[in-house]
Amino acid sequence: MLAMMEAVLKDLAEMQAKGHTFTELERQIREAVYNAEDTIDASITHKHKSRDRSAVKQFMPGSKASSLATEVKELRKKLRPLYDEARQTLTGLPRQDLSSAGTRAAGASDDDNKLKKLPREDNVVGFAEEEATLIRYLKEETEELDVISIVGMPGLGKTTLAWKIYRDRNTEYEFPTKIWVYVSQEFNVKDVFLAILKKFTNENMSSRSVEDLAGKVRSRLQQGRFLLFLDDVWTVEDWEKIDAALPKTNKSGKVLITSRHERVAVRANPIRDPHKLRFLTFEESWELLQLEVFGRNNGCSPELVGPGMHIARKCDGVPLAVVVIGGILAEKRVDRKYLWEKVSVDVSAYIQNDAQKRTENIILLSYNKLPHDLRDCFLYLGTFAEDSEIPTWKLTRLWIAEGFIKQNQNHGIRSLEEAAEDNLNDLVARNLVMVEKTKANGDVKTCRVHDMIREFCKDQAGLDNRNLFQEVKKTREGVFHPRISEIGKCRRLSIHSHVVEFIKIKAKGPKVRSFLCFSKETVNLPPECIPGIPEAFDLLRVIDASPIKFTRFPSKLTGLIHLRYITLSGNDLKALPKDASRLWNLQTVRIDTTAREFEIRADIGKMKQLRHLKTKAAIILKEVQGEGGENLQTLSRLSTKSCTERVFSRAKNLKNLGIRGDLAAIVDKNFLEKLERLEKLKLMHDTLNMNVPGSALRRLPPADSFPPNLRILTLSSTHLDWPHMATLGGLRKLEVLKLKEMAFKGSRWEAEGSGFRCLGSLHIARTDLEIWTIASGDPFPKLKNLVLKNCERLQQIPSQLGRSLQFVELERVTKPLVESAERIKAANQEMQREMGGRRGGFKLIISPGDALATTSS
Repeated sequence: MLAMMEAVLKDLAEMQAKGHTFTELERQIREAVYNAEDTIDASITHKHKSRDRSAVKQFMPGSKASSLATEVKELRKKLRPLYDEARQTLTGLPRQDLSSAGTRAAGASDDDNKLKKLPREDNVVGFAEEEATLIRYLKEETEELDVISIVGMPGLGKTTLAWKIYRDRNTEYEFPTKIWVYVSQEFNVKDVFLAILKKFTNENMSSRSVEDLAGKVRSRLQQGRFLLFLDDVWTVEDWEKIDAALPKTNKSGKVLITSRHERVAVRANPIRDPHKLRFLTFEESWELLQLEVFGRNNGCSPELVGPGMHIARKCDGVPLAVVVIGGILAEKRVDRKYLWEKVSVDVSAYIQNDAQKRTENIILLSYNKLPHDLRDCFLYLGTFAEDSEIPTWKLTRLWIAEGFIKQNQNHGIRSLEEAAEDNLNDLVARNLVMVEKTKANGDVKTCRVHDMIREFCKDQAGLDNRNLFQEVKKTREGVFHPRISEIGKCRRLSIHSHVVEFIKIKAKGPKVRSFLCFSKETVNLPPECIPGIPEAFDLLRVIDASPIKFTRFPSKLTGLIHLRYITLSGNDLKALPKDASRLWNLQTVRIDTTAREFEIRADIGKMKQLRHLKTKAAIILKEVQGEGGENLQTLSRLSTKSCTERVFSRAKNLKNLGIRGDLAAIVDKNFLEKLERLEKLKLMHDTLNMNVPGSALRRLPPADSFPPNLRILTLSSTHLDWPHMATLGGLRKLEVLKLKEMAFKGSRWEAEGSGFRCLGSLHIARTDLEIWTIASGDPFPKLKNLVLKNCERLQQIPSQLGRSLQFVELERVTKPLVESAERIKAANQEMQREMGGRRGGFKLIISPGDALATTSS
């Protein structure tokens, strides 16, 4: 029954323009599904707590278990008519009403959509440099039809910039034929072709077929210089239908498209990088705000400058946000200063609650285009604190624990983790999530969401809408919102401040599934508050309490049998208790502790769903008796004392392994080569007498003793001599190598031979290396990324690396090393010019305060 109800929810979600009736029906069904899940899980929890009582007592009339069983039956009776009503209603609708192609966003009138087709021309700020760059692209000579793309998040001004170029006199001179077509979410390829042909003829061609119109478009554009603007292309499929009619051989033609979706741009032109629209600077935001409020002939009065500049800064560089706020501030008020100060206190509220809800409707267009399974993943981003940098590892594991990631036919044999990363990449490509940092292999390491989008997520996910999560806040009056009486209705709680006060009030949340604390400040939890979280929320699945410092492991957590994800922090956390073996649903455990070792007293063999066990301490496994372990993918960092044949025979599906301790104890063991699925390995040499002579690691295991599919290797504090690098050169599939904290020592490294055939990224951090040369051969044929930090004696980068390098990052290095990197950059640029390359380029980043400033090309 639950599966059928969820199918109905999916159908309802795909309706783009549903009225209040369908919105209310969707809300009722979602609440019914939530209640059914709660009833079932509460029943399981009760049975677990009553495990020491006789079965007879558990199910006697009037007992809790008996009443829960009755409640399940009653819920089935309630769900059936609701399901029947929903299916009957949906069955009677035309199919197009259920299509994700859909219509405009709810709340947008016909007039709104007509106005959207007319880009603004007044008060345009901050696009001069962007416009010049794009016009330069338009003037470049190419061998075939050239497509240029402008991409960016909603509200950045993609259409405004394109319209400026369309109206620019330079483009009028360069391109005698210019055509503007608004594609939009309501895509119809026939309408696009008719709009193009209207530039050439007044003939009515609406009765012709799409194929006929495509042929005429191709014929008209085949000769001469033309510039075709395609504004707001939403999907790759839409682009491909248009692209089929474009004359590829006309090298005098140019096409400029705008899109929210980066994948559209990449498909349109795999050679040229999309032009990613930047945010406004603070100065540009302040200039635009003044233009919106006062026009070009009047200035801002001194009394409004303070709150006005604060407002401009809080708009975070999004032109649409500035324009929306400007419209509010432009209202003629007697007490204008009061209005400006009021708006400056909570800018985001005014952005979201302006009269026409322009920002919300614009983001809503992108939201309605999301696949059903991706919507909760997107809204969940609102749980994180404002302006926070979100680690990909944490986000994707939380999605999995929350049940947002489903195994289905589309994923094939891909793991849940890979499916979650696909979801994140999809949101990035749609410009709803911003990439903050990338890994050595190019994957997203951390990301952000803009404040406008975060506010949208919070609104859509709140109690009045999807009831996905609720942010806990304390008002100026000292009252928590949501009120304590409403906590019982919430599904997930996200709290960023006043954490201890909230725990002390002992609010009960019988439906709460997640407790998420993303405070930017450390929270020292008093000992008497340690049981507060498990006592308040019986059905918890997720506890992410990274900022909260626990003085001991909360013993009552082991009674929360639905837990799937735990992140705890505390300097004195030294063990996972034995009773944690009962947490059979647990998938992810992450412990942040300064302790040198962390004991796992629980039997992880009984924790059959465990996928990730992560801490920086050396993990000591006290007991592995159960039959589980096959789901374990991350084990970091395992003490060398626990590196046994028994452990690794159970954890044969490990993908990520960290080992900390005296590595000499495992050099001669052959268990690593049996880990055929291991892709990432970290080895940290750590002994009690690290500074005693003879404590350094003398050698590495032979190359054939490493995991056969190893892609990423990190060595730390191993103090090996540089000739041992030849062993690592024999790792055939190694793509990323990180050498940290004196992994290798010695003043000279002569690389030679033909090793490191697949190595794309090399990181060296903290070394006494002075001279690095390539004696013979080509040991780094595919090296693209080089990061050198705290290499305070190294004099230069081997010039031979310049043939493949694309990215170099330097921090705390010598001036001669910086100069050698500059020479490589200059040579790379010259090579790019000779080859006529337009994509990519060489990027050099030098840490602030070092010899030179950051440069790139």
